[in-house]
Amino acid sequence: MDTDPHPAPATPYGTPDAPRLAVRGEAHLEVDPEIARIGITVQARGTDRRDALNDLTHRNTTVLDLIKTYGQAVEKIETGTFSISPELTKHGRGERIRAYHGRVHTTAELTDFTALGELTTRIADLDLTQVEGPWWALRPDSPTHRHARQQAVREAVQRAREYAEALGTGLAALVELADIGADNPQPPTYGGFAGGMRAAAAYGGAPDLTEAPPLDLEPQRQHVYATVNARFTMTPPRLTP
Repeated sequence: MDTDPHPAPATPYGTPDAPRLAVRGEAHLEVDPEIARIGITVQARGTDRRDALNDLTHRNTTVLDLIKTYGQAVEKIETGTFSISPELTKHGRGERIRAYHGRVHTTAELTDFTALGELTTRIADLDLTQVEGPWWALRPDSPTHRHARQQAVREAVQRAREYAEALGTGLAALVELADIGADNPQPPTYGGFAGGMRAAAAYGGAPDLTEAPPLDLEPQRQHVYATVNARFTMTPPRLTP
């Protein structure tokens, strides 16, 4: 028996015996963040490459040791970029090195937001050290994402039932359930953590014997959205008066 190599796509409209109903379910949850990330940049400068490198190593070790004193409040520490580069003189016939600049960037994720304010202040109080953040976020496997998806599905079913009840009938079967854009998926994008950014830096000078008070950081509420498309078949309604 011959078969059509290009079968016609299924109609989305159903039939009189099985009317099809399409709805969208949406959910929006607003919750507290679970983690916060800060970025720390340590710098060093010297006329000798080895001295600049030694200073950079010492300052970076000081920062890492300070972060680790907060124990379980710190979930992750990652060292990112490292650089040490010469600064050339702007005048003169030959290229001469005026100084060397070193830089190390580290990120830390914390789950204790009280410790976050104290740690941020203490790091910002160090010489030639810059702090950026915090960026607030949920974990990728946070149950909040699952709750939002489930709520979107329940909302779709409820909306479909209301349409069917308006016709004096009920739902018969679920035909399709899909995330918005599931039929035409886009490459994933990975943005930064949601939240504002604050920066603080210390650039040397006379030592301050008094410790700066901890920053009072207010966690930024996170917004989680979920949307689904759902198609159902209905029991044929009686449309005659």
